Amino acid sequence: MTREQQIIKEKERRLKELIKSGVNPYAYKFDVKDFSSEIKKKNSRLKNNQITKTKIKIAGRVMIIRNLGKLIFTSVQDSKGKIQIVLQKGKTSPKNIEFFKKYIDVGDIIGCEGMAMKTKTGEVSVLVKKIELLSKSLLPLPEKWHGLQDKEERYRKRYLDLIMNPDVKNIFIKKAKFWGAIRSFLLEKEFLEIETPVLETSAGGAAATPFETHHDALDLDIYLRISMGELWQKKLMVAGYNKTFEIGRQFRNEGMDMEHLQDYTQMEFYLAYSDYKDGMKLVEEMYKKVVKKVLGTLKFKTHGYKVDLGRKWSLYDYEKIIKKYTKINIYKDDESKIKKKLNELKVEYDPKVNKWRLIDILLKYCRKKLTGPGFLINQPVEISPLAKRSKKDPRKVEQFQVIIAGSELGNGYSELNDPFDQEKRFERQTELKEKGDTDSMDYDKEFVEALKYGMPPTCGFGVSERLFSYLIDKPIRECVLFPLMKPEKNKRKGNKK
Repeated sequence: MTREQQIIKEKERRLKELIKSGVNPYAYKFDVKDFSSEIKKKNSRLKNNQITKTKIKIAGRVMIIRNLGKLIFTSVQDSKGKIQIVLQKGKTSPKNIEFFKKYIDVGDIIGCEGMAMKTKTGEVSVLVKKIELLSKSLLPLPEKWHGLQDKEERYRKRYLDLIMNPDVKNIFIKKAKFWGAIRSFLLEKEFLEIETPVLETSAGGAAATPFETHHDALDLDIYLRISMGELWQKKLMVAGYNKTFEIGRQFRNEGMDMEHLQDYTQMEFYLAYSDYKDGMKLVEEMYKKVVKKVLGTLKFKTHGYKVDLGRKWSLYDYEKIIKKYTKINIYKDDESKIKKKLNELKVEYDPKVNKWRLIDILLKYCRKKLTGPGFLINQPVEISPLAKRSKKDPRKVEQFQVIIAGSELGNGYSELNDPFDQEKRFERQTELKEKGDTDSMDYDKEFVEALKYGMPPTCGFGVSERLFSYLIDKPIRECVLFPLMKPEKNKRKGNKK
């Protein structure tokens, strides 16, 4: 029998004894009044060996037990940290000490009533007067110093990862602040938060491969959305709303890597009577406020780059950046020359895609040279079918992409509101899709019709949780509480599924 099996057997024995003695090992409620970090803060000035008269009620998971005979020390972890719990002969009733020794294991969730104290070593603790078992654990926690080492196991059993690793737990506290800060910023700017459909009859609003499914009740083939309601929000601009935004999940049936997931959180806003230059000003202001809120500073290191959002933001020209780093003229050079350059640079690409997809792959290579912060502008119209053409050069569009640490961390543009131009671009996208380009957009007849009623000049912008992953210098999958995993194979005998 392994040590783990012995521990499980002992836990099961104690559970049976508890039930036999009439104790419910899975309580219904405990009235928590206090938390670890607050207790420590309020009682930091106590003298060593001093005990307060203030009553405390705290609950949490037992992480360590040290039985020294007359003293039992245990570390209890709650939602705000850890604190030491002390059972002391002469101070804690014999009944409670006996109950703890007989039934409590590491991993159990307990409730304690007592008083704050500071031990002779100067550690703020809780002197127990009464203890209650709230939930009996039957499986052992990972070892303290080794924990969950396998990455896939950590993701699959994220609850254990969060118990054993406070740094991981803190990621998601910061992530909540991140989205909260974005929402607060936009609400303060008088944007209206809205909701748009997740299920759509056409995959629009972005260049991406959608997930397909079937709606049985309506007998329709439908898609999970690939944008945060871009075409829907622009219909709201037609309807007369001036400022809207949505934060939600979107889905793209594409590859997984350090920066990409199949389902993730995105925010998109739309601002009527504005263009991409107005969007850049608003986005720079928003990023600075959000980053300051999350990190407490505008300076950070990520993915090997040193970034300072407080410095002047640069403007990077799409055509010039590619010319600078590859010598390729995106408007004059043909596909063969672009492929040759990609081969020289050892950049992978699909040889079946069209020239403009190849150029965008080339851009991604060049982008790694840019620390930022800044905006990439003047993208070719062929890769931005929803953006308004540039007044200065109709080959280009009024688009801006946020560039930080060699990556695109946000994308916006002056929205195309010419229904005839939009119609032609949708037709071109349809041609590309028929040739096998799965990322091309569907022709959205209803959206074109809406534009014919008139949409005001509008700036739209979107940012995903990739920005957050860059702020804390982690792969994006590390920043998802429960990332999608392949199911574990059922190891039970006789199960052939």
